Amino acid sequence: MPSPTYSGDFETTAIPPYEPTVSPSLGGDYHPLPYSEPQSAAARTSTNARTDSGDDPFQPVDRRGTQDLGLLILRAGLGVLLIAHGLRKLFGWWGGQGLSGFKSSIADAGYQHADILTYTAAGGQIAAGLLLVLGLFTPLAAAGALAYLINGVLAGVSHDHGRFAFFLPDGHEYHIMLIVIAVAIVLVGPGRYGLDGDRGWARRPFIGSFAALVLGIAGGVAMWVFLNGANPLS
Repeated sequence: MPSPTYSGDFETTAIPPYEPTVSPSLGGDYHPLPYSEPQSAAARTSTNARTDSGDDPFQPVDRRGTQDLGLLILRAGLGVLLIAHGLRKLFGWWGGQGLSGFKSSIADAGYQHADILTYTAAGGQIAAGLLLVLGLFTPLAAAGALAYLINGVLAGVSHDHGRFAFFLPDGHEYHIMLIVIAVAIVLVGPGRYGLDGDRGWARRPFIGSFAALVLGIAGGVAMWVFLNGANPLS
């Protein structure tokens, strides 16, 4: 109840609704609770896109340490080795047998079309080595090297009348280690220090690497089956 001396109207005691005003010093609309309104779908999409693109300063930086350097050494080491062996076959450098000797060894191993294989085998070995050193088309280059090495192991086992010896000097551990290196390069990719550095198989190798691995293994076996045809275990 109002006091006896109150002469006002009861309706004037109602609390008026709050209407925010614009303060020139704050610049723009003023909201007393800036986080009270839910974020719209468009704003959430924009925030996620900014985070995914790396513009967010709080996004963790992709740190690979010495991983790319190690992949470069692995890739270049195998590539230089393939190039050196290819040059020995073509020109007879560093005590190599040259074209004539390489052709005779291919023919003695039972391969058909030895005259053509002399150039394709040596040239393909050099080409695969160059691509590995440059880091260009790395999965395919490593798959080609893998096919060549698998074929070499099959030829060695056939030459030993089906006997597979692992340890040197008469075993195949050298070729097996090269096969392991080639398989590793196919699966892990070239790293960022190469011409493939911006490609998907350098950043996140996956399905294409498995396809290249199957291609390399099948290619090595197919070369033996169609160009030699003999059972290496017999």
